[in-house]
Amino acid sequence: MTTISNSSDSRLGLPPWLVLLGVLTAIGPLSIDMYLPSFPQIERSLGGQPGSVELTLAAFFIGLTLGQLFYGPLSDRFGRKKPLYVGLIIYTVAAIGAACATSIPALIGWRFVQGLGGCAGIIIPSAIVRDRCSARDSARAFSLLMLVMGLAPILAPLIGGALLGLADWRSIFVVLAAFGAACLLAIRAGLAESHDTRHEPPLQLGTVLSNYGRLLANRAFLGYALGGGLAMSGMFAYVAGSPFVLIDLYGVAPQDYGWFFGSNAFGLIAASQLNAHLLKRYPATLLLRRALWVPLLTGLLLAGLAFTGQISLRWFVGAFFCFVSSLGFIIPNATASALATHGQQAGTAAALASALQFFFATLAGALVGLLHDGTGRPLAIVMALCGIGAWAVHRVLVAHHDHHHASTAEASHSSAA
Repeated sequence: MTTISNSSDSRLGLPPWLVLLGVLTAIGPLSIDMYLPSFPQIERSLGGQPGSVELTLAAFFIGLTLGQLFYGPLSDRFGRKKPLYVGLIIYTVAAIGAACATSIPALIGWRFVQGLGGCAGIIIPSAIVRDRCSARDSARAFSLLMLVMGLAPILAPLIGGALLGLADWRSIFVVLAAFGAACLLAIRAGLAESHDTRHEPPLQLGTVLSNYGRLLANRAFLGYALGGGLAMSGMFAYVAGSPFVLIDLYGVAPQDYGWFFGSNAFGLIAASQLNAHLLKRYPATLLLRRALWVPLLTGLLLAGLAFTGQISLRWFVGAFFCFVSSLGFIIPNATASALATHGQQAGTAAALASALQFFFATLAGALVGLLHDGTGRPLAIVMALCGIGAWAVHRVLVAHHDHHHASTAEASHSSAA
């Protein structure tokens, strides 16, 4: 095991391998957010029906969710690097295919394949962190990776908009293909294999399904994975519903929307870095347990105000900031805690945890659209459900486990003080 803080690779505690993993995790946000400004242009260029381009995003999410369930077991059996090679090659080829698409159905198909490949860069880095770090250092490493997860959604639409000013929408997918190829070369040159596969049994479907079944039956794993996943789903509901609420409902200028989006991303980044600092003194399970109160109370307050008609732009903006910022504590600690006792099967565990997160996130985004009634209530309801669900799942499945370890840590800290 290596430590983040004492790494000899970097005075700042950011070893090159962790920086490279951070770049890999940007595949998701870049692939999702970079082409959002081009939706109207794609629709006109390919002669699509209104709303048809949104299906290309849904296809990417479906590919992303399904693909993770395959790459996890593959990385446990064959090592982390080989599945990364395969995934990035598929991603790069699919990006080129998307750039050459001549119809909306073709673009939908290529985006699905792109999701199947790109998900390798999202879940395998989690397994590599678990291979290299202890449970507490894993949580700190995931907090550092949240820097990328916070910055990428801010930069991606700006990059996409700049490319549209220079060329058409196809240039965006050319850049994504180049990014995939660059990641492939960087992994080949700068990432050492972290998983010993010499004693791994042959990969069989029955074994894979059995491993997933054991994980789903593990109360602690399921509590951490679902708790983090449901909290993350609230952010996806915000991403899906905030443009209507802020721009259409409260008259925020479209060019100013990015400032609201960016401020929440800044809160996420700041919280994740504070979390990394606090992990030097407190266990991840304690920080997670306390952080889950934020989306619960924020969601309940937002829903209550929406139903009583007392909601205003100021309340929405404040609620968005609190909810999204809390994920800087929740996601790193939930991920590290879920993987803590599954070192040898870190790939499978990371795949299942991430697939559950994206599954519920997709449902939350869709639910905001299905409940649309011309008010802010649907978004408030879905964010409240996500906050309640995250807190309740953790409370029911792992509260006693967390409470025991947190009490021990607090007692030790008090005695030391």
